[in-house]
Amino acid sequence: MKKLFLSITLLLAGLAIHAQQVRELDEINENNSWLKLGINLGAPIGDVGNYSSFALGLDFAAQFMRTDNFGFGVASGYTKYFEKSDAENYDGLNDGFGAIPLGFMFRYYPQPVGFFVGTDVGYSFLTSVNSADGGAYIRPQLGYHNYDWNIFGYYNQVFRADPAIDVQSIGVAVTYNIRFK
Repeated sequence: MKKLFLSITLLLAGLAIHAQQVRELDEINENNSWLKLGINLGAPIGDVGNYSSFALGLDFAAQFMRTDNFGFGVASGYTKYFEKSDAENYDGLNDGFGAIPLGFMFRYYPQPVGFFVGTDVGYSFLTSVNSADGGAYIRPQLGYHNYDWNIFGYYNQVFRADPAIDVQSIGVAVTYNIRFK
């Protein structure tokens, strides 16, 4: 019964998506594509929470609305993790460190104004960390949007092969939409 219910739900969701107007990339204009510039403030958690007191960063993204409800694009930025004054000694960390994500963004907007869900996935380069290049990252988000602004909470994690530095944070961010003209 559970499998039947799940199958019907997925079928209906697929039909709803298919019924929407799907845009091609050559249809980019101010109504369906924009740049997002913003700031984020985070609290490091996990192992890096013993070393860093807070994280502050800049966000940059370019988004294209494939339908009225689904957007995708590219995301990047820079986040600085500030060292605690009484930080534990972590090998390879020098006066805080930075993260430069480069990834794809996916968003679902149920209404033109209101709540949204999304995630960024990609690779995050770490700076000022000895012997650490970075790792894959994911940044799920839940927030509120309107025509000009996005305000959201997020969880960010960088998955590294070397688990010596577990880079995780939770935070809030605000981005402004710059429309193409």
